[in-house]
Amino acid sequence: MTGSVFEVAGVPDPDRASRVQQLYELGFTWADLEDEAYWIDQIVLMDHSKYKELEYASRMLWSILDKTVRYIHRKPDLYELLGIPPVLWTLLDETPLAEQGLISRYARFDFAISNDGSIKLLELNADTPTGYVESSIATPWVLEQAGLVSPNSGMKDLVAAAWAVEQPETAACVAYGQHLEDSGTIEALVRHSGREMTCEDCLELWFDEGYLKNKDGEVIKAMFALYPKEWMAVDDAGEAMAFAIETGRLTLFNPPHSLLLQSKGLLAAVWGLHELGLLFNEQEKEVISAYVLPTYNKPVFSGSFVSKSMFGREGGSVRLFDAEGRLELEDEEGFDSSVLFPSVYQKRAELAKIDTAEGELHLLTGMFVINGTPCGLLGRAGGPITGNASHFIAMGVK
Repeated sequence: MTGSVFEVAGVPDPDRASRVQQLYELGFTWADLEDEAYWIDQIVLMDHSKYKELEYASRMLWSILDKTVRYIHRKPDLYELLGIPPVLWTLLDETPLAEQGLISRYARFDFAISNDGSIKLLELNADTPTGYVESSIATPWVLEQAGLVSPNSGMKDLVAAAWAVEQPETAACVAYGQHLEDSGTIEALVRHSGREMTCEDCLELWFDEGYLKNKDGEVIKAMFALYPKEWMAVDDAGEAMAFAIETGRLTLFNPPHSLLLQSKGLLAAVWGLHELGLLFNEQEKEVISAYVLPTYNKPVFSGSFVSKSMFGREGGSVRLFDAEGRLELEDEEGFDSSVLFPSVYQKRAELAKIDTAEGELHLLTGMFVINGTPCGLLGRAGGPITGNASHFIAMGVK
């Protein structure tokens, strides 16, 4: 696309089955899902200068959000504005905050980068991001096959460094062994960590006298879980899990305060503090002005905007409104978590449009932050709302 910071390179290999099989053997087992092509066998190349800007924006925004969480910590009125369920407030207050920049050691930014190069932060998944296998395994393989070097090569080492400190003994997800993406994600993380660990199904875990146990009755003391922490407010075992963490019987990764980073209300807090001239220095103010979208707890926009649950995932609960404030589009496939949690309202940003073998699609750019370091691009291509029906496309730098 002429004048774009992105270029789509290559054409799909006619022997797709062979390439899908090779990716399967590497651990990316969902390149095709139910006869649908999730993976697009092409590459999106980003201008090198734009990639360096994205790295800078990610580093600065990571620091800004970390600073904001520390400002919010132990302020119940601000917990409420972030949509944090009250049942979790004591847990957040009594659990010590991690050192600076490491409230979450496994996270992913989602950015809207327009064709002309404008970078805007849409959200941060600081609790349970997926896309790790696509970024750390599939993307380097696809780029290597094309004779290119991936900017994602350091992801594995950063996972190993993070878990050398945290030392989880178990990794868990819901429907382990059945849900391909979540199962493959925790298996890849365990493999890359270099640690001896067991993988468990969250649905087979249970609490006994304040301790978390697996299906064999063995106590789990330190666990990484692809389990959204806001679910503790609605799950039957949520209070038991909170109690186990509060009393030191269970250490959970990411730690509990990743929930504060995860809330989309945190961006409203950042924007509000920015407008009031509080907390941030001049460099941080410039970064917020450049890369953070105006975000509020109420729909106060005169132009087009987006509404979404403070704890929505995979596009669920996202609604796009036009310049007159009329509903234009909403996600109808993902779970609408706005029935459980309050919503946040954000100015709309433009996603780049790219021409692919699957047609013209909108591109969402992810950037993983592992052990406090921006380190891995994730390309998702689909409609204006990036949900479960979107495709994965490898991203590189030219």
